[in-house]
Amino acid sequence: MKQIFTFVLCTFFIASCGSEAKSDKNTEVESAIEADEASEADLKKELSDIDREERELLEAEAASKTSMSFDKLKIDFGKIKEDSENAATFIVTNTGKNPLIIARVDASCGCTTAKKPEKPILPGKSDKIEVVFHPKVGQLDTQEKTVTVTANTDPGIVVLKINAFVLKK
Repeated sequence: MKQIFTFVLCTFFIASCGSEAKSDKNTEVESAIEADEASEADLKKELSDIDREERELLEAEAASKTSMSFDKLKIDFGKIKEDSENAATFIVTNTGKNPLIIARVDASCGCTTAKKPEKPILPGKSDKIEVVFHPKVGQLDTQEKTVTVTANTDPGIVVLKINAFVLKK
């Protein structure tokens, strides 16, 4: 008896939902908001203000760009042992006219760490990006790793490379 009651109830519910869906399709929605000349003028002014603000931001961003160069883009450690610490330094120089801000340095895997300069680098000055490659046990043979440097330059990203041939301990 409960099963029959549940079946009838579900059938009624499904049928009523279907009729609501049909009636929704035939219903038109009218907007209570009408545009007039004043509201259109306000909208045009607001869009113009937004456009001007975007241009100013782009100009400010372009004005803050600088350039950088590195003493080298690749380091080859040669033959090294697994589970060893191998440190290297990339020297970065601000070759532009604005302070160089290195936002991030990201290593391609967990066996490589990189430390970026914390302060902006003034035009004509240099600083260092310290990199440590620590191959894990079993991480043997040719290893190629990268360190991605993100800064306020154009292009905004430079990829530094690290190579090594890892031997068993």
